[in-house]
Amino acid sequence: MGKYFGTDGVRAVAGQFPLTDDFIKKLGYCALKELAPYAVKAGLKMQVVIARDTRLSGPSILQNLSAGIRAAGADVLDMGVAPTPAVATAVKQSGSLCGVVISASHNPPEFNGIKFFSPRGTKLPEELEERIENAIEKTQTVPALSGVYRAAPELVEGYKNFLMSTVNADLLRDTKVVLDCANGAAGLIAPAVFRALGMRVAVMADSTDGAHINDGVGALHTEKMQQLTRQEGAFAGFSFDGDADRVIASDETGRQLDGEYIIAASALALKKQGKLPANKAVMTVMANLGCINYLKDAGVQVELTPVGDKYVAQTLEKLGLAVGGETSGHIIFPYYSNTGDGILSALQFLQFAKQSGQPLSAFAAKWEKYPCELRAVKVEQKPSLDSLPGFWDEIDRLENNLGGKGRVFVRYSGTEPKLRILVEGADAELVRRTAEAAEAVYRAKTEAKK
Repeated sequence: MGKYFGTDGVRAVAGQFPLTDDFIKKLGYCALKELAPYAVKAGLKMQVVIARDTRLSGPSILQNLSAGIRAAGADVLDMGVAPTPAVATAVKQSGSLCGVVISASHNPPEFNGIKFFSPRGTKLPEELEERIENAIEKTQTVPALSGVYRAAPELVEGYKNFLMSTVNADLLRDTKVVLDCANGAAGLIAPAVFRALGMRVAVMADSTDGAHINDGVGALHTEKMQQLTRQEGAFAGFSFDGDADRVIASDETGRQLDGEYIIAASALALKKQGKLPANKAVMTVMANLGCINYLKDAGVQVELTPVGDKYVAQTLEKLGLAVGGETSGHIIFPYYSNTGDGILSALQFLQFAKQSGQPLSAFAAKWEKYPCELRAVKVEQKPSLDSLPGFWDEIDRLENNLGGKGRVFVRYSGTEPKLRILVEGADAELVRRTAEAAEAVYRAKTEAKK
């Protein structure tokens, strides 16, 4: 991670550094100055596609970001409220230099963020983010505007048409689904797309006022969606997050199916169709061992990456693979898109299920997760774990106590002030005690370092 860029762009409580007016202008200006040479080399238009989710801070950030971008001589095409993956798609369709999304994804309403996309619809490489950070440090003032601004609703329509083109409408027609739009960007897109495909749709959490984005709903809070799916007798339910780049599903019984279930089902469906190169899928190091072993037994090897959908995307591209993603619901189908797309993933999963002739509960029954405990420990600072004397020796000891049937994984969150501790194993009680012990080790080591 860089000084300002985390695992998914620049993110903070809106109005607090680095999401202040002056910094945002400099970010837009410096990013475009660094990216401008690519426009000349690749024959791209000096224009930037921008979208935002529904957060109340979005319009102000848009104004300052647009000012910085236009000061660098680029035009701004504003999609308005639209999902993050809509920008990744629109950048490629419009031949633009880059795309920018104003969103804090799954975070609470008071947060916001800014993330960039390359002309290919991928996240920016870390070395480019570092150059942008260095340029910001050297920039005192932003010059006067020279680029122009215009609203671009046609790009939103292009994204909707793209989504519908990826599935067989005849196969999905009359299927009943529940859509939880997290009071975010999905509310203006997902219901319209599913209905246009002939499906019967029950919608919840589709407010666009921004005050309650991700508030007790969405991909991190799927309970209400699961309950509604069961009550409505729907074939499936889907919860998106605030910017709709991730999705969590429910089967007809109201059981949650997270990203791992969607990835596993999709990989095996593609394998059956002869469309899974090298019989491999991509997941992160946080993937549950139960899923990894299930896929292995079914003839699918899993490539593991660091946490972050950009690392999944890089591995998919490098190895030429067809599906990958994260437990959290960031899922990538490179044939269609180079980034996580919750609405696209829901449609693909739904189509695979309909092709199989089975209900979604059949996919839930195929494998079970290993007992797991994931702790998010709030931290004020993030001292390097390598700098804590004996920390990794203690973690290794705890992992060895799992008897070769589990693991302990510790890392800092790239988007929040938290330490994440993941413990998996065959014995649920031992897993719980190990997670508790790992947290105690961290607290003791950091306290001793003060």
